[in-house]
Amino acid sequence: MASPEFSGSFDLVKLGWHDSADLPEGLVPARVARVDRGVAEVLAADGQHQAKYGARIRRASADNPVELPCVGDWVALRYLPEGRYELDSVLPRSSAFVRGGVGRVSRGGLSGDGQGHVLAANVDIVFVTEPSMHATDFADLGRIERMVALAWESGGTPVVLITKADLFDRGLGELLADVAGVAPGVDVHAVSSLTGDGVAVVRSYLVGAKTAVVLGPSGAGKSTLVNALAGDGLMETQQVRAGDGRGRHTTVHREMILLPDGGLIIDTPGIRRVGLYDISDGVDLVFSDIEELAGSCKFGDCSHTSEPGCAVVAAVDSGELPERRLESWFKLQREAAWMARRSDARLRSEATRQWKIITKEIRGRNRP
Repeated sequence: MASPEFSGSFDLVKLGWHDSADLPEGLVPARVARVDRGVAEVLAADGQHQAKYGARIRRASADNPVELPCVGDWVALRYLPEGRYELDSVLPRSSAFVRGGVGRVSRGGLSGDGQGHVLAANVDIVFVTEPSMHATDFADLGRIERMVALAWESGGTPVVLITKADLFDRGLGELLADVAGVAPGVDVHAVSSLTGDGVAVVRSYLVGAKTAVVLGPSGAGKSTLVNALAGDGLMETQQVRAGDGRGRHTTVHREMILLPDGGLIIDTPGIRRVGLYDISDGVDLVFSDIEELAGSCKFGDCSHTSEPGCAVVAAVDSGELPERRLESWFKLQREAAWMARRSDARLRSEATRQWKIITKEIRGRNRP
């Protein structure tokens, strides 16, 4: 896939820069537009550059991939005598969409390394996309719940986009209502990049120098939406595969695109499943209806399974709360708890390793 090309100099304010703090002497700010194998494509005041990672970046990210530069990051560049820039450090993030290091779910539970991976940073809006022909499946409502929870946790504002709305003949209003029911307090819009319906609404979220990331499964029309917003065929697109309706992976790198009318958007490869990472308030916000019901339970430590006077179970029995939604809440709660334990174990192991290194160095210095 062709990467969008930039030319000339850049107004950092239009790229979202609003930090007035001075960087150390010799360093200049830039924003990461793309990352590929240890090299970041960055946009600085004097133009577009490719910058390799410096020693500080390599040390910081050796044991924690979250410290690696990612698309949307603001970074500090150092100009080297040989006439190129080196990426010295990642500047503090205002938000970060982090996926957990979970590979799969098996009968024995979750598997993964307990580490996080940043998909996008310094994002104001998280567009969660789901194609209209899939959004009625229970599994995909669960995917929307998961993605919205992670969006809230990132520090960005989630917006759910039901894409390819032109393919949904009847009952679009009911579909949007069902989706709104699993994402309380979140804007939900129908979009057709083919006809242009809803594209202006999406663009309205990107006023000024706002940055958005587009997330969703393959075949959701993410790149087609980005093209519609950019007004040009920047991102290559393909049709979904014949037979199963699944999308092909057309976007293989995360890329940040500067839109002609202002604002920036980050396109991403298709995501089939995203593990939770360091999540706390996100799940509570997505399942605020269950949290509110739980406040009426007879017992404060109610597990919402079989206790007498459980308002949550009563809501399921009466049809007020879909059983699928309660099961999804249980699942995400278990996964978040598992990831927290896994992360704590990794941190304890790393602390032990570091302490052994320090102890060995001290003993070496004390030897005669």
